[in-house]
Amino acid sequence: MSKRDVLKFEGCGEAWRRALASAGLALSDLSFVETHDCFTIAELIEYEAMGLTAEGEGARAIKEGWTQKDGKLPINPSGGLKAKGHPPGFALGNAVGDGNGFASWLLWSHNASLLDEEGNVIINSKETIAALKYLKELYPTFIAGTPSWNDVSNNRAYSSGEIALTANGVSLYFSLKKDPATAAIAEDTEHQLLIKGLAPVSPMSGLTLNAMVFKHSPYPNAAKAFLQFMLEKEQYEPWLNANSGYWAQPLAAYADAAVWSGDPKVAIFKDTMKSNYYNGYKGPISTATGAVNADYVLVQMCASVATDAATPEAAAAEAERRAKRYFRRS
Repeated sequence: MSKRDVLKFEGCGEAWRRALASAGLALSDLSFVETHDCFTIAELIEYEAMGLTAEGEGARAIKEGWTQKDGKLPINPSGGLKAKGHPPGFALGNAVGDGNGFASWLLWSHNASLLDEEGNVIINSKETIAALKYLKELYPTFIAGTPSWNDVSNNRAYSSGEIALTANGVSLYFSLKKDPATAAIAEDTEHQLLIKGLAPVSPMSGLTLNAMVFKHSPYPNAAKAFLQFMLEKEQYEPWLNANSGYWAQPLAAYADAAVWSGDPKVAIFKDTMKSNYYNGYKGPISTATGAVNADYVLVQMCASVATDAATPEAAAAEAERRAKRYFRRS
């Protein structure tokens, strides 16, 4: 097994050869194919295994339309998760964490960003428009109602079995795990880093708590000493472990804390603080970047396109106009 090529479904290929030979048919004799597409890449590898494309060329079937309903060999015309009663759901409402998080991922995965390195607003770009066009295709697969979702909506939908895919903090998993009524859902739940798309790595920012001392503090030295004390191993690591992976560690010294080896479904998030992505990426962190986030500029840009309230071009231009108001003040 260790020598098996992970980019080949050898068993799947053998099953196809045997099934076609037993039926006395060729792949071209089939009207359509229903196959299990558990992951995006899996279906592409299955195209190669069944002989629809040459090895390494599975994406060609998508690009040239072979698998569409009117294509050379329609694949899964019954639909995806939504058709099976297990749709995805991502917040497109004014949700502080989930809404802003989804909008940021959508942009970053297409190499779009709110700012450039110098802090100039560059949201109205060809990369942003490409991301919004992708959302336009993705949105019909969502469960109905996501433009009105807040931060608890996807938790409720996932916990009740209404959706089967979402983006959320690990708190959802542990709340399911601790409740006997939903423990089976937790057992069936798997975690993954957000899809990287065109980005070089998974574009997701680490979730951590910041600690700071105000300049006007009457006792700055005592405050700094307190923060240093709280970040020492004896105080900080038990707190980090108690959060079950919801918060990532701000110090590399805690990368080997017990929380990252306790539950294998949580270990995947151990290194999220190494991410280069953050609110306001790629520019300097400022009050203006926080204000854009708090005013849901990017979320509302996405929602307007998903719901046909605006074209991708118009939505990107409006987001640019709104964002520039904050950066003129800062």
